[in-house]
Amino acid sequence: MVISVSDRVLSGLAWHRLGEYLHETQVLGSIQNTLYWDQNTTMPSQAASWRAEQLSLLARQLHARQSSEHFEELISEARSEFKKVSKTGDLDQIEIDDRGKNLELLEQDLKRQKRLDPDLISQLATAKAKGYSLWRQAKVNSEFKCFAPALRKLISLRQEQAKQLSESRSCWETLAQPFEPDLSIGRLQELFGPLRNSLPDLIEKVRGWERPERPSWDLEENSQKSLCQRLLQEWGRDIEVTCVATSPHPFSITLGPQDFRLTTRVVKGQPLSCFLATAHEWGHSLYEQGLPIQSHQWFDWPLGQATSMALHESQSLFWENRVARSRPFAERFWTNFAKEGAPVNSGIDLWHAMNPLVPGCNRVEADELSYGLHILIRTDLEIAMLEGGLEVEALPGEWNSRYKSFLGVTPRNDSEGCLQDVHWSEGQFGYFPSYLLGHLISAQLAEAMRGSLRGLGVHEADPIGACIRGGNESELLAWLRKEVHVHGRKMNAENLVEHVTGSPLSSSAFLNYLEQKLEMLNSTS
Repeated sequence: MVISVSDRVLSGLAWHRLGEYLHETQVLGSIQNTLYWDQNTTMPSQAASWRAEQLSLLARQLHARQSSEHFEELISEARSEFKKVSKTGDLDQIEIDDRGKNLELLEQDLKRQKRLDPDLISQLATAKAKGYSLWRQAKVNSEFKCFAPALRKLISLRQEQAKQLSESRSCWETLAQPFEPDLSIGRLQELFGPLRNSLPDLIEKVRGWERPERPSWDLEENSQKSLCQRLLQEWGRDIEVTCVATSPHPFSITLGPQDFRLTTRVVKGQPLSCFLATAHEWGHSLYEQGLPIQSHQWFDWPLGQATSMALHESQSLFWENRVARSRPFAERFWTNFAKEGAPVNSGIDLWHAMNPLVPGCNRVEADELSYGLHILIRTDLEIAMLEGGLEVEALPGEWNSRYKSFLGVTPRNDSEGCLQDVHWSEGQFGYFPSYLLGHLISAQLAEAMRGSLRGLGVHEADPIGACIRGGNESELLAWLRKEVHVHGRKMNAENLVEHVTGSPLSSSAFLNYLEQKLEMLNSTS
């Protein structure tokens, strides 16, 4: 069948109209994200109340667009058009698959949005903005009781949200879906069970090692920022499309197809915190920059969005842990630290400083050995608050008790304890498991990467380390671009892992990697 140019144009009118609508929605969402960026970086504290009104208004407008009858009609018309043009030969199979998946995801998201009361959306936006402001104050003053009413309100609103969505899932599972599609508590326990058993044993094993006392040290803020700038420069940062700032809690956010932002922070007495946070957030940004938003023009469409937050975290953790905390990186980069005044005399010195293997109270500063336990504690507690009847007032005590039991440490105050993370102040219940799932995914993807690099001629025992040692991290990024970033929301995280590695997601690769790294660290102590 021959299709004329005019027929081609007419056959895509509904798709084009839908695309224009999605573009306007995305622009509105980027305005919301820009206000969020400002709120976390430069906004004065007294502006919090007005910012809450701004974000509430935008949330109502976005929800109205994403649940309107007009939007539903546009999707329906595009679906009808798609059924016709997919049979004409005007689209190749890849275009058919991509358009079909975009429509499927839009219909799924629309169904979810239509179930939510606009008043609830507005209340949530206001509660999140106020919750964040109160959390910042409470953290500075180490006074949980000032934040407790805001947390109680957010829990109540999220429980109502889960009720309105009325899915065949528990409350927590329903709230986790936007972060991790198809995740269940049962599957989480399957994946986390081996970690819950093995990580405490590994920590006890390390405690039994004879390790030399290493001096504590710090660096000036300007020195830390200079090192971060050098890191991003070596890792190919394009200053024309990226921006770096500071915030109380490091994060990465995309404001447009050519506008990628990230923040870091300097923590007194933690000279590597800023550096590792920058590596972590840059990993997030690299993933966003690699999504199919340019070559496929999908920025406004579901396929241009991240697979899941666990996949997102796997990318940030790869760059933070597999690269920045690795021995080859330390051996290549240590002289930069020495020039800034750090008391390191070799790559081994820096490598051990990057991997202290000492359990502490802070999640963000934790190394790979203890990090998973921080996440298990948070996951258990938020499920207990949402589904198990744990009262908000009991949170600090329960938090401290679990830290003593799991990690053998007790926070000195609320700031070191249950106020250290921003997530609950923004109602992000269901997010925390993504961090630990990200560790598992990163390890399994790294195994596949090693095999691929050997096939490309990198024949060393550790092909990833060889690329890092030679300053060729671009080869690692190229593999991630081709094998991981390109998929967007075509599949969920577990399906993507199996697609890339050939095996279902499990904890085995991560535990094997961790045990090997611990032995190498011990042998060089």
